[in-house]
Amino acid sequence: MIRLAAMLAAVLLAASHVRAQDPPAEPEGYRTEDYRAPVPITLAGARVLTTAEAAAIWRDKSGAFVDVLPRAPKPNLPAGTVWRERPHRDIPGSIWLPDTGYGKLAASTEDYMRRGLVRASGDDRARLLVIYCQENCWMSWNAAKRVLSYGYRNVAWYPEGTDGWGRANLPLADAEPEPREGEQ
Repeated sequence: MIRLAAMLAAVLLAASHVRAQDPPAEPEGYRTEDYRAPVPITLAGARVLTTAEAAAIWRDKSGAFVDVLPRAPKPNLPAGTVWRERPHRDIPGSIWLPDTGYGKLAASTEDYMRRGLVRASGDDRARLLVIYCQENCWMSWNAAKRVLSYGYRNVAWYPEGTDGWGRANLPLADAEPEPREGEQ
């Protein structure tokens, strides 16, 4: 009997440590490290979307979708080595602005982001912009916060990103990044 009580106590203690971790609070500024981690459930000034809400916006074509997932760097390979970049999949019709979700951006990356947002919004700061990347990724949270700081008034953050989209069996399409200045 004592042994059973001890086992039960151990199981209950273990279960109490397994409970879901509370989501982090919104930081004052941008997240600058450990980008693949649980994200807040809110973003001040932005609407937070579920997959169903994001899909309705996509189907109605009532907003522009902006993917901010970073582009994997090309490895340093010996001369003559053939390298094929892994295809990037995103929500069809999205603009992909890689590397714009970091906590600190170089001036050229910030300029690239601003130009991409003008293209995505049709230069209309009231147009709905849906910002996303992957689930549990601070890149989209940072990017949506930054978009708000640029004066866009209708910003939605889709924290489940392509992971949630794919789980819902919604279509994904191969994407190419929005060209940077001087690229064609």
